[in-house]
Amino acid sequence: MSIPQSGGGPIEDMSQLAQYLEDGCKPESDWRIGTEHEKFGYCKDTLKPLPYEGERSIKTMLEGLRDTFNWSPVLEQGNIIGLEKDGANVSLEPGGQLELSGAPLETIHETCDEVNVHLREVQEVADRIGVGFIGLGAAPEWSHDQMDMMPKGRYRLMTDYMGRVGTHGTQMMYRTCTVQVNLDFGSEADMVKKMRVALALQPVATALFANSPFFDGKPNGHKSWRSRIWRDLDADRTGTLPFFFEDGMGFQRYVDYALDVPMYFVYRDGEYIDALGQSFRDFLAGKLPALPGQTPTMSDWADHLTTCFPEARIKKFMEMRGADGGPWRRICALPAFWVGLMYDASALDAAWDICKGWDLETREQMRIDASVHGLQAETNDIKMIDLASQVLQLSQAGLAARGREGAGGMIPDEVHFLNALQESVDTGKTPADELLDKYNGDWDGDLKRIYPEFSY
Repeated sequence: MSIPQSGGGPIEDMSQLAQYLEDGCKPESDWRIGTEHEKFGYCKDTLKPLPYEGERSIKTMLEGLRDTFNWSPVLEQGNIIGLEKDGANVSLEPGGQLELSGAPLETIHETCDEVNVHLREVQEVADRIGVGFIGLGAAPEWSHDQMDMMPKGRYRLMTDYMGRVGTHGTQMMYRTCTVQVNLDFGSEADMVKKMRVALALQPVATALFANSPFFDGKPNGHKSWRSRIWRDLDADRTGTLPFFFEDGMGFQRYVDYALDVPMYFVYRDGEYIDALGQSFRDFLAGKLPALPGQTPTMSDWADHLTTCFPEARIKKFMEMRGADGGPWRRICALPAFWVGLMYDASALDAAWDICKGWDLETREQMRIDASVHGLQAETNDIKMIDLASQVLQLSQAGLAARGREGAGGMIPDEVHFLNALQESVDTGKTPADELLDKYNGDWDGDLKRIYPEFSY
């Protein structure tokens, strides 16, 4: 999850809220790719999740990365809760999931190099202390009580609030992992078009990357339990944003939506002040109960935008949020999939032609069906396997048209990063299907086999 924002002055005019989003518009030559991915750490001897402190712990991992690879520490109340270097940062999800938020890069080749370096660094430190890391969309066995809360004030507040507004909030916080990509837009119209395609086709990504068929030590009936969790988490801040498909959509309409999302906190002087359920509109009027008489800064607005959790969202860039965390080679496939669709005008137009006729009911049902059935889903006569194949071809064409070379010109484009997804389309099997085949076959129901066979 996001770290506190900084550097924003006072909000003196409501127009600043939309302007903040509009300031993200960039010429195509400046469009970048930022990849984020999370993974679960565990003790190799006990197969239990990592606590924050101890010989084998998240703190020891962060200190090892800091000392061995020259990362700069990020502290909160004296605790190390992240790392920074070269425009990237390593941060912690509530249950200790280790996240790399990559630097904004120009090509998938650079993104994959960044991922590879990070995972090798993590592996080197982890091997020294008897720790393993695994890429899955949901913790296969661990209970909520086994997950140690990381020492971040934001998470203490959220944990308390989640139980009031939904049934799966703490599951999301402590027992799920995702991979996502952050992309740019060129104008308000470009943002709207990309977001419409992103929101409509997010179930395709959910299906292709489905990798959470186990929860609480057994199959859960879904290919992506992580996606299932997001459907009953907090209706005020999640979902597929139907208003994006209405006439008049733009930055101001997103501002109106975000203002209606209840607040979590205000960050002041290194502390998170409880503003759970309170209104940012009241904050603007100086009537926030948590800080009576005070008005927000642009940093507060930037923080508040990070507490909106739809399937795709905007800040000064767009975030694609529908995929499960997964194995090493699929981390690079997720940014490649969306870059191919979003950063080539012909691919984007063709993608919109596919989904522009879908109504709200179809989009919502497709989201459900993708989480349950993965590539075997079928919604209103739309077969997911056929849709995924069609969309994947568009992404491949978009990457080929970009023509971004790698390996000093030895690789002509970025298309090969989609090979793992092509295999899934060809076989009809996602990582979730492969895991279930193992569980019902060679593993004979022994879920502990997942650790040695599927860890990084």
